[in-house]
Amino acid sequence: MAKKKPSTIADLLPRAALLRLLVVLSLLLAPHLQRLPIWAAMLVVGIVAWRTAAAYRGWPMLPGWMRVLLTFGAFAGVYASFGRVSGQTAGVALITVMAALKLTELRARRDTMVMVFLMYFMLITHFLFSQELWTAAYLLVMTALITGVLIDANHPGSALPLRDSLRMSSGMVLRALPLMLLIFVLFPRIPGPIWGLPSDAGAARSGLSDSMAPGEISSLINSEAVAFRVRFEGAVPPASQRYWRGPSFARFDGRKWDSGIRPPEAEDPVAELSGPAYSYEVVLEPNRTPWLFALDLPSRVGLPSDARLNADYQLVLTQGELRDRRLYRLSSHPQYRLQTRLPDRLRTQMLQLPKNSNPRAQALARQWRDQGLNDAAIVSTALQRFRTGDYSYTLRPPSLGRNSVDEFLFDTRRGFCEHYASSFAVLMRAAGIPARIVTGYQGGEPNAIGDYWIIRQSDAHAWTEVWLAGRGWQRVDPTAAVAPERVERGIGSALSDTDLPAFLDPTQRQGFRFNLQARWDWANAQWNHWVLGYGPELQADFLQRFGLGDWHDMILALTILITVALTGLGWLLLRQARVHRPVDAAQRAWHRLQQKLARIGLIQGDDEGPRDYVSRVIAMRPELAPTLMPVLALYLQLRYLDEAGSGRQRALERAVNVFTISRQTRRQAANKLGSALNRR
Repeated sequence: MAKKKPSTIADLLPRAALLRLLVVLSLLLAPHLQRLPIWAAMLVVGIVAWRTAAAYRGWPMLPGWMRVLLTFGAFAGVYASFGRVSGQTAGVALITVMAALKLTELRARRDTMVMVFLMYFMLITHFLFSQELWTAAYLLVMTALITGVLIDANHPGSALPLRDSLRMSSGMVLRALPLMLLIFVLFPRIPGPIWGLPSDAGAARSGLSDSMAPGEISSLINSEAVAFRVRFEGAVPPASQRYWRGPSFARFDGRKWDSGIRPPEAEDPVAELSGPAYSYEVVLEPNRTPWLFALDLPSRVGLPSDARLNADYQLVLTQGELRDRRLYRLSSHPQYRLQTRLPDRLRTQMLQLPKNSNPRAQALARQWRDQGLNDAAIVSTALQRFRTGDYSYTLRPPSLGRNSVDEFLFDTRRGFCEHYASSFAVLMRAAGIPARIVTGYQGGEPNAIGDYWIIRQSDAHAWTEVWLAGRGWQRVDPTAAVAPERVERGIGSALSDTDLPAFLDPTQRQGFRFNLQARWDWANAQWNHWVLGYGPELQADFLQRFGLGDWHDMILALTILITVALTGLGWLLLRQARVHRPVDAAQRAWHRLQQKLARIGLIQGDDEGPRDYVSRVIAMRPELAPTLMPVLALYLQLRYLDEAGSGRQRALERAVNVFTISRQTRRQAANKLGSALNRR
């Protein structure tokens, strides 16, 4: 293998440009450091610090054998830490470490070009972890900074002044924004991803789980994270009807609930919808689950094309998980009758309880049945027990053992929504009433700035559905029997001050900070709707307002507007490149004199002052002296002797107008030029 030639002096990267590259690279890698293993983060920081010191002290680059050893060691370390070198986290960790290792051989401009293109690529990886508004602003700033490094790498000699480099890079990015906006708005959106993302790409799993046990939902109350946002088209349902349906659970092992296995005839339950319908738009945050949330109970009409209502009437994706923010529109009827005919196998499943578990609860339910109470009366009796039985609603209930329902109903009597829903469902099943658990969200708060509602993870809730003959599945929320303010006024009104997280405290939800948070959330909501949620449906709705109803119209408009934009950009660049006319009145007059003399080949040099220029002209064309000297005297007085005045300015302009070059002089200049060309 041929030995690498040493870099020439012209190819060496100036220290100022190298330090700027190190600063920009540090800003680019900083958000990724928290996602790296400790050893990798320390390695990246150490290499950047070493390269900075080497730039100041003139240290040589690491020898080749050491660079190879570090490279293979980093590769092995990433594989040992993640069990793979591809995917979102492992892939980003590998490319971050390798970008830092590139610094160990970076000394020339051609090395910088490789680093710059690597930095542009790494910039995109930040969107794998966050697509928030602040992330877009950060990436825009970083694009300008990396472009500044690119300008420095292509500037011969010493580095440009920092202000000039930033001005040029910012200008390039700003000029590209209109074209980027045109392509974003008009380029046809294709449903689904254009390419496959890593299997671990997207947000981390958050929110509700696919099972429910005591304490799981109460742990979400401390989370201020947004679950989804809702914009109603018209009337807003009252608080008692704002139940957002999620996963439902039918199997109980004595402590935990999960979905279990549904019998085949459980598919496609019939819902009879009645009462007012509420139309709304949901922007759902990514949660890495197949669930979409809907106001209880959604209509089958107008469902998203890639979603369906399952056997429990839960809205789920037909395939895959929700890895990106999702916008969809639905219509729901809070008044309904769901599955008025219950198949025998499904009835059996909805009555199952573990043997020898929670015996006191089962005995109590059988006692109600032995008293001759019908199903509706048993439901009312159980709710009345919660209202009058010294039960309390708390975020910090005591821990429960194996017979969790018995311990809660008869001993502790302190619990959160999952305790009440679970114990109520067990009582119903023990009394012979089919029952199941439904989890989701309840309530939400309006944004003080925008016309939409915010449903946070702290609004997570669990309730019960019981099946009554002739009425089908009916929602029963035992939490509302203990703490009705939880449903009517939200979670913050139902908990005591000692249980309440600070962000749910009603006394804190006012003033400057609260208004600032509301405005920031509104800005993020607009970003989510118009940018991250700008899919095929929204694009079609938006462009139809301008008469662009199909792909052919969009492509034609895109072609025309891009052509116009590029033409305008080219015109601006040409305008900047041309020689600008002087803005000073005296200088404009002198410029006209220069143009007249240039016609006979007498052009003022860049290093030639007015007096020297005129002296050279007179030496070559003495006949021009009588009319040229007055022009020079007036110009020097106006420009250098601080003798400006409207009279002198008019005199200068008249002198320039009077100055003429005779036909004979022009003919002699042309002959002289022709002779010079012939001699060549």
